This record gives sequence, structure tokens and C-alpha cells, in this order.
Amino acid sequence: MSLNSSSSQILSSIQYVHSTFLDREVTISVLLPAAYDPVRLYPLLLFNDGQDFEALGMAALLERLSGKPFIVVGIHANHDRIYEYGTSVQPDYADRGNKAGATTSFVLQELLPFLKNHYNIKMSGITHAGFSLGGLMALDIVWNHPDIFSAAGVFSGALWWRQKALNEGYSDSDRIMHRQIRNSAAKPGLRFWFQCGSLDEYDDRDGDGVIDSIQDTLECIAELERKGYGWNKEVFYLEVAEGRHNPQTWATVLPDFLEWMSGIDQE
Repeated sequence: MSLNSSSSQILSSIQYVHSTFLDREVTISVLLPAAYDPVRLYPLLLFNDGQDFEALGMAALLERLSGKPFIVVGIHANHDRIYEYGTSVQPDYADRGNKAGATTSFVLQELLPFLKNHYNIKMSGITHAGFSLGGLMALDIVWNHPDIFSAAGVFSGALWWRQKALNEGYSDSDRIMHRQIRNSAAKPGLRFWFQCGSLDEYDDRDGDGVIDSIQDTLECIAELERKGYGWNKEVFYLEVAEGRHNPQTWATVLPDFLEWMSGIDQE
């Protein structure tokens, strides 16, 4: 897939999916290829934080893509985002993410069946991506459900997610996602794409000159490497000089991610 000028128009719509697990109506943005064919099956790319699609210029970007098409669905977060996103295995030390298990159930048992009933999507080999805390949530879902998902995209992921506060005897072993990967078996066939910006934050908890977001990301990748996933094979990392923790930075790297995602779908 490559980025080219095109007069094609992405078919965009807003849908609403009732969630018993989250006890609310969940808004989703659905972006279909311009030449959407109702009789063929398309790969599915899920994004958390779909409410940011406009700021990311997602539709405009997809209109410039050529090559293998896919369906993009953005799950909108609401005021409970800090509780609905996280790791399903446990909340963090402040009980944030205590509804992450409900979010996982929503995706698997409510959203995917809804999409299957309304669109022609492949129900396996799905890519799930997200930004910040949404990136952590995407990685958690993909890691725990490799029978459904094949790849995770983690933009400025909240991989600091931990079970102890820094002033409560914290050590790096308290990072929840790292420990989850370390203590479980490898999941053959999974792929991972990570991005961080050099100005993602300013915190450097151990004073080693590397900001925490980059350190946490690289050390999460190291956990994956210890499971047998190869650097620039199953795991890809992009560090953006002067990149910040915002949609403007993420928009600049979305083309790279979509190239990568389309490439692994064709393998």
C-alpha cells in the first residue's frame, strides 16, 4: 500500500452500539473504502479513541491510500475513559482501568458481532490500535486474544501502568503489561508496532536521561523479544524526534503504521 493523491471518497458514518457490559451506548466511527464491495471480505482495523479521528485527519489520510483496502472502526471513549481503558487483568494502583475487563467483553461479545452483522469483515487476523491509554488497552486485548487479533498498534502507549505508586516502593517489576507478557507464553503469529516521541513527556523516574515513555516502551519490546519476537520482524518501533503526546504527532506517523499494517495483512 502506498500514499497517493486520489479523488476517491471514504464512506464515513457514525453508529451506536448498546453495551450491556459498559452500561452505555458506545459511539463508533466506521470508515469504509471508497469502492466498498458488499460481497467481499475486508480486513478490520480497530482503533481506540475514535473520537479523535477528526483531529487525526483519519478520513483524509485514508482517501490518499492506494493498494489493499480495509475497514477502519474507531471506538469513541467518554468521560469514563480512564476507567474503561487499561489492562483487563487488574486496574492500576489508583483503581484506574477497573472497567477494562468490561471494555474487552464489549469488543469481543458486542462490537465484533455488530460489525459482522453490518459489514463484510474478516473475523480473524484483526489489527487493534490506540493512542496513549488506548494503546495500552489495544495491546492488552491483542495479547490475550491471539485467536482473533494478529497485530497491535501502540502510539505513545501508557506502558507505565503499574500496581504501585512511585512513592509506595515502586520497582519496574510493578509495570502491569510488562509483567503480563513476562509471565505468559508467547503467542505465535502476533505482530507489534510501537511509536514514541522524544518529547512525549519530561518525566525520568530513574534519572538515566531517557524519558519514561521511551524507556517503558523499549523495555516492553525487550519482554517481547525474550518471548522470541524479533526486532524489525514481528516487532517494529518508531521514535519521532520532537514528537509530542498529541494527535498532531500521531497523525504524522499514521501513514507509516498503515503501510505496516497493510503489509502484514498481505503476508
